[in-house]
Amino acid sequence: MNSILNTYSPLSKETYNEYRGQIMIEALSIQKVLVIGAGGLGCEILKSLALSGIKEIHVIDLDTIDLTNLNRQFLFRMKDVGKYKAEVAAEFIMKRIPSCKVIPYTKKIQEFPISFYQEFSVIIAGLDNIEARRWINRVVIQMVQRDENDKVIDETRHYLIDGGTEGLNGQARVISPFETACYECTISQLPKQIQYQMCTIASTPRLPEHCIAYAYEILWPKQQPDLKLDKDNFDHMNWIYQKALERAQQFNIQGVTYKLTLGVVKNIIPAVASTNALIASICTVECIKLLTGNGSQLNNYLQWYGQNHQTGIGINVIQQERLEECTECSIQSLQIKVKRNDKLSVLLTLLPQDIELYCKGEILITNNNIRKQAFAHLLDKTFQELIDQKIIDENAQLKALDKNKTINLKVEYE
Repeated sequence: MNSILNTYSPLSKETYNEYRGQIMIEALSIQKVLVIGAGGLGCEILKSLALSGIKEIHVIDLDTIDLTNLNRQFLFRMKDVGKYKAEVAAEFIMKRIPSCKVIPYTKKIQEFPISFYQEFSVIIAGLDNIEARRWINRVVIQMVQRDENDKVIDETRHYLIDGGTEGLNGQARVISPFETACYECTISQLPKQIQYQMCTIASTPRLPEHCIAYAYEILWPKQQPDLKLDKDNFDHMNWIYQKALERAQQFNIQGVTYKLTLGVVKNIIPAVASTNALIASICTVECIKLLTGNGSQLNNYLQWYGQNHQTGIGINVIQQERLEECTECSIQSLQIKVKRNDKLSVLLTLLPQDIELYCKGEILITNNNIRKQAFAHLLDKTFQELIDQKIIDENAQLKALDKNKTINLKVEYE
């Protein structure tokens, strides 16, 4: 990634310091940043980036605006309910800050080719689920290329800034592939989702949550078989609440409330706008530091406690260590010998099932039966033909990706 220090390297340190502010403004004006998610955190990130001088922002979000979003997602109004978040957010930002161009996308992040993500030095994720985080983490790792000595080429390293909030608490982290711990390195540290045994729910409830889960999991499907539960419908949620309250009274259980009913059924922690603003500001500052080279980046995980049982309010920075056996960033290298007149299909016989093979950041072949037809025309081409047509490089640096491991392939010709 090219930072402002690379761009202005001929300047002396004294000259750079004298015009640092002006240089930073110019640097930010020629950069573009990708934001994934335009929800409560995403709205704050978009606002902060635009006000910081970023002139081009791309935002991905396939969700539409719901009435319940309006209390904290401040880029949206009542008239916007039902519209795409990304499109409305982009329009709002550009109306308030005409110098900033915001380009929205309303499809899944998995539908974009890797070449799309290569356009951005920094990607900021304001996501609300683990699987999407794992996927974009894998993408930034895939984009890294290595030289003939298997060393990372710095210019191919793209940074991922991940933010998240839960009520009054939040976190922000900077992922620098092969330098810091990636998301997968720390996946085991995530708190487990609270689940209740069905036998406890049905026969021996002891907690108010058991009663709510009974109304939700058992009574609704039984008594409302033809009606799909809408978790944002007051009448539906009130029905769950009333049935849970009746069951709680049968077992002398206290504590069933409508608010708790929402929390159990939706499995959510209420969002707090001020927490979103704080975490977004941290993500934005880290983005500016990475784009300009001005200041040391976060190393590498920050926790914000807006509600701590011991300290009340606190902040903690942790240096997460890379996991040696990480399935994503502990990439293995594998050398395969072929003949130049061998067909590409030979590789499929040498690699695991359900494999995807990448070259220059784009998918080349796949063992996945569902997608194989789209790449069938390449399988009959020889390696020499692929080189001549510039589909692969002479040194054929490829990445093989299966569900368990990323492998750097080095193809040698006999």
